[in-house]
Amino acid sequence: MTLLHALDLLSTFVFALVGARIAADRGLDYGGITFIATIASISGGTLRNVFLGILPVWITDPWIFASVLAAVIITLTFRRVTHVGKLLLILDTFALATATLSGTQLAFEINIPWYSCIILGVITAVTGGLLRDVLCQVEPVLLHRETIGTSALMGASTFVALHALNASQTVAVIAGGLVVVATRVISIQFDLHLPKFKK
Repeated sequence: MTLLHALDLLSTFVFALVGARIAADRGLDYGGITFIATIASISGGTLRNVFLGILPVWITDPWIFASVLAAVIITLTFRRVTHVGKLLLILDTFALATATLSGTQLAFEINIPWYSCIILGVITAVTGGLLRDVLCQVEPVLLHRETIGTSALMGASTFVALHALNASQTVAVIAGGLVVVATRVISIQFDLHLPKFKK
């Protein structure tokens, strides 16, 4: 198992865990919790792969579903339902960074235009959370606070920019991930967000 694969599994687990907790908070049954956890964790990577014309990872990698199942079991075992707390928020930010860079790097390796790499990195990172919130009938976090999309955009752009400057892939991945984390942390800490349309 490569480091990138391990990080992908970890981000899948975290996205599934956050999705399962939100679904539980909304009072969904066990099937609903499992469904939301699955959608939250694999839809971003699946959509990215569909756009790239390659097989979604979960079709050939059973460890993806093992990660989702572990998240669901943990959620059902610890029945006290609370809103996503600081620990999950920290883990979710890490998963956001991992998904962003995983998506951007995969697209980059296929030699598609740089702007498409950035877009696919963002899609990988934010799609699951957007669908999770829509299906749970809560206001999508992506559309109104915490600059999740902006964080992913900044991280993916950093990766592409460093590659253009001939930086090593390791440096580009680490720097891009740090930019994602820093952007989201700063936006939460100082309540920063994109300007909203005023009627």
